Amino acid sequence: MIDIAVLRNDPERVRENLKKKFQEKKLPLVDEALALDEKRRALQTEGDSLRASRNALSKQIGQLMREKKAAEAEEIKKQVNADADRLVRIEKETEETTAALTQVMMRIPNFISAETPIGKDDGENVERQRFLEPKTPDFEIPYHVDILEKLGGIDIESARRTSGQGFYYLTGDIARLHSAVLSYARDFMIDKGFTYCIPPYMIRSSVVSGVMSFEEMDGMMYKIEGEDLYLIGTSEHSMIGRFMGTTLEEKRLPQTLTSYSPCFRKEKGAHGIEERGIYRIHQFEKQEMIVICKPEESEAWYEKLWSYTVELFVSMGIPVRTLECCSGDLADLKYRSVDVEAWSPRQQKYFEVGSCSNLTDAQARRLNIRYKGEKGAAYCHTLNNTVVAPPRMLIAFLENHLRADGSVEIPEVLRPYMGGKSVINVL
Repeated sequence: MIDIAVLRNDPERVRENLKKKFQEKKLPLVDEALALDEKRRALQTEGDSLRASRNALSKQIGQLMREKKAAEAEEIKKQVNADADRLVRIEKETEETTAALTQVMMRIPNFISAETPIGKDDGENVERQRFLEPKTPDFEIPYHVDILEKLGGIDIESARRTSGQGFYYLTGDIARLHSAVLSYARDFMIDKGFTYCIPPYMIRSSVVSGVMSFEEMDGMMYKIEGEDLYLIGTSEHSMIGRFMGTTLEEKRLPQTLTSYSPCFRKEKGAHGIEERGIYRIHQFEKQEMIVICKPEESEAWYEKLWSYTVELFVSMGIPVRTLECCSGDLADLKYRSVDVEAWSPRQQKYFEVGSCSNLTDAQARRLNIRYKGEKGAAYCHTLNNTVVAPPRMLIAFLENHLRADGSVEIPEVLRPYMGGKSVINVL
């Protein structure tokens, strides 16, 4: 959510930002917000005037009563009562207008960075850098589910019977590899100075609306029937929500946190769910990194965060590249975002395995997360980034470490988490 003062003083900047994000349909929201803001301020002015008048008239009534002028005092009391009735109506109307303004403001996207390329969708994202040379072996690489099945590591048919499409069982060494990657990612981030957290996996609607746009919520979140609770789509949701309504001491910033959680997603929309694969699913696990910092620090943290993901993948021998997300591919609360993509030797292309975002103060304004320093209080900036999400990471891992006989080599960094095992063999 942007600052209402910015919209009030420079509405054209807001309109231009909407155009850059190809959200012209939201242009009427600017005038709607300005009208509601003007109405709210007029109501507040009238309310303040009535309160001041009430105080003055109350003193006048007291003086008249002391002077035994009861009749005159009664006439003024009538005015005080009339003003009190009007004040009740004003306060109710102010509350309603403020709520309506908040709803409109929450639909207006955050400003994008000057570094963000202008484009309509993810097809116009811009490559920034590549890490490790992509390699293609001299043998055919099967589809990732076929690799997993030969290793005795997946059971999709049983999961379809128990849970439906978009779920799977991981078994044996593949299940162990899945846990090993998460444990390695956890320790990797702890070594970077981050504090490890395990958050709640369900959050209230007030947190959901604070961390994402209405469109994202509808397309992602599972609602718990009969409860004001949602299953998290990523631990970022509850991790940022942890600071809702708080004012942090400046000396406590930055907050650098890494969190583990399962993630639950509807995956509603055009992508759908693959019939056999584990690329896009309803349930998975992820290691995340979260930073809450002062505004002047957020861009430096943005560059650090995505570089940690790159470093992690490179340490496991997986080639990756980074893409700067274009304006039309940015979710409404994002100021700037970079995707990390891993190389797929089978497909001869890169695919997304993580995303790093700087949301500036958009989430902090919605959730009222501030910090207090020598210059007073201000809104924090929030950032998040995927350390690793094993389902997609497993695809890249298997394809890049597959050997001609169907076995999969385990890189050195993961062997301590696999009991020293260096290879997963075909059953």
